[in-house]
Amino acid sequence: MRKHLFIYLMLLSIIKIQAQDQSNPNILFIAIDDLKPTLGIYGDSFAVTPNIDAIAKNGTTFLNNHTQQAICGPSRASLLTGKRPDYTKVWDLKTKMRDVNPTILTIPQYFKQSGYKTIGVGKIYDPRCVDNLRDKPSWSIPSIKENELKYPKGYNKPALGFYQNKENLNTINGIKNRALAKNIEKNKIYKYITDRFKPPYEMADVPDGAYVDGAIANRSIQLLDTMNTSKPFFLAVGFKRPHLPFVAPRKYWQLYDESKIKLAAYQKKAKNPVDVSYHKAGEMQKYKTPEITYKLNNDNLLELDKELQKKLIHGYYAATSYIDAQIGKIIDKLKQKDLDKNTIIVIWGDHGYHLGDHSLWNKHSNFEQATRSPLVIYDPRINKGYKINSPTEFVDLFPTLSDLANIGIPKKLDGVSLKAQIKGELNTSKTYAVSQYPRKNKMGYSFRTKEYRYTVWINKKKSTVPIFKEDIHAEELYDYINDPLETENKIDNEEYKQIKITHQMLAERYFKDQLVASKTAGEKIKKSR
Repeated sequence: MRKHLFIYLMLLSIIKIQAQDQSNPNILFIAIDDLKPTLGIYGDSFAVTPNIDAIAKNGTTFLNNHTQQAICGPSRASLLTGKRPDYTKVWDLKTKMRDVNPTILTIPQYFKQSGYKTIGVGKIYDPRCVDNLRDKPSWSIPSIKENELKYPKGYNKPALGFYQNKENLNTINGIKNRALAKNIEKNKIYKYITDRFKPPYEMADVPDGAYVDGAIANRSIQLLDTMNTSKPFFLAVGFKRPHLPFVAPRKYWQLYDESKIKLAAYQKKAKNPVDVSYHKAGEMQKYKTPEITYKLNNDNLLELDKELQKKLIHGYYAATSYIDAQIGKIIDKLKQKDLDKNTIIVIWGDHGYHLGDHSLWNKHSNFEQATRSPLVIYDPRINKGYKINSPTEFVDLFPTLSDLANIGIPKKLDGVSLKAQIKGELNTSKTYAVSQYPRKNKMGYSFRTKEYRYTVWINKKKSTVPIFKEDIHAEELYDYINDPLETENKIDNEEYKQIKITHQMLAERYFKDQLVASKTAGEKIKKSR
């Protein structure tokens, strides 16, 4: 009798453990650098992205989703902490997150504290904004860096981190040899080369694994192959394309007919422009080959010839399809290991990207093409496809994943859980998403509602200090129903007066809330000292 009772209790224990495993699902967290919504699931019929589209088919696609700041370091620091840039104090690519916020809590850190094994591969945080271990508190084992990856037999790691085309390799080696002949210091040779040669795109007849993103995918697959699943895992995979340079194996370039590529329809400043909103695409201008010349037009914007624009857009799409294929391989391994039934999949791009609209390239703005970015969340327990048009933002991801994983939502996060939307509610509680961008000693705060964008540029101030009318440098208002290309800033248009007032009130309320939150946080810090 006692033996039977012991066996019965053991079975109950096993059932209980299995139930706990199901209630704490694994997380596959996929970050894609500089990915805008050039995906089939977002309505881009030109894009070839079958793997992401398949995940989204039975997941939730957030169509009006926005980054907190359209640049890698601040965007990732904000998303991974659930706090806005004015709290993280990471507004650039130099500030290290924990230097200014030593006790800040991150998503993987919180999951680790909650019993998960957390592993990072590739670019999760921007490495310039964290410690040399890619934020040591976040990971159960040291984060796997790009220089630790392996490449197929016969291939060295990509030259300068990017290139495998034989002609480019010969050019780079030639410049390197000239640098050595001139006795250029070893730590200055990279800059010597890239000041002279750094192509913005490349195609090569190489296997996927010859480029860094294929190597990242292969390492992720190895991890899944050997994963100890006795407790849940949080696997973060950070891909580096389609960030410049747009490099991909030739087969992904061949998915697209370059003659059918359409250039950005509106390539100038908006009517009634706010000059501080625009930039010279300085990042683009760092990519050099002998045949490429850069010039600024009368509006001080970068002007590229049409053939180069086509080639860049072609390269961006090819690199996007290349990443899509790597994601497909990881998902195949997830299924092969029978892990797909209890693994939430998150796919996100760290911000949007300009491909010639407003004569802008790269990101670094508060316009729609820079702030709007993909977010897809698939939960196998729900396994239904929904599309959400209400505004959402990156700070919502921390509370959402905590909620879905049943580990409790940390207090004082800046976002809201989107679990209800993943379960089928088609509207969020948010009226607007907030993005911001610093430029010329000013900070632009941009409020994206369902139909409009209101941006206010503030002189020398942040949302954590009082803001007065005299602090306002300029304002913008765009109507995405009637003017999706942002051809006119309607802030002075009498027909939009009430819309302007409404959005100004939203901004005023936001600034007041941020000020109160900042004071409360400051008082708590003083008491703790």
